[in-house]
Amino acid sequence: MRKIFAFIAGGLFGTGLLISGMTDTLKVQGWLDVFGDWDPTLAFVMGGAIIPMAIAWRFTAGRNPALGGLFPPKPKAELGRNLVVGSILFGMGWGLAGLCPGPAIASLSFGGLSGIVFVVAMVAGMIAAPPLRAKLDQMQATH
Repeated sequence: MRKIFAFIAGGLFGTGLLISGMTDTLKVQGWLDVFGDWDPTLAFVMGGAIIPMAIAWRFTAGRNPALGGLFPPKPKAELGRNLVVGSILFGMGWGLAGLCPGPAIASLSFGGLSGIVFVVAMVAGMIAAPPLRAKLDQMQATH
């Protein structure tokens, strides 16, 4: 049952990304082109994601999911090195490619070879990030 609901949720998420234009790399790059031909419409997509999630965290506090497992924890409100460095790298990749992880996976069915290359590079980065972060943490601790 849990996998069925996960499949439905994933399908809804991918459909939402497609309808909202998050899989259109030109639309995303237009959002990031603040000093050029800026396209503010993705602000509605972000608001449509942030507002329901904020409500969900408030509503689910102290509860357990009906299908088992745990709700994701509310992120910490602290601004640290890992958040800043990760945000910069994420923004650079998003600006260069016009895709972030969700839309990249959603666009696999029509993104062609470049979409596959992007997802492979993204997964390689996800695999490489934890040991690199541990190494940076170790270097910082010794200095």
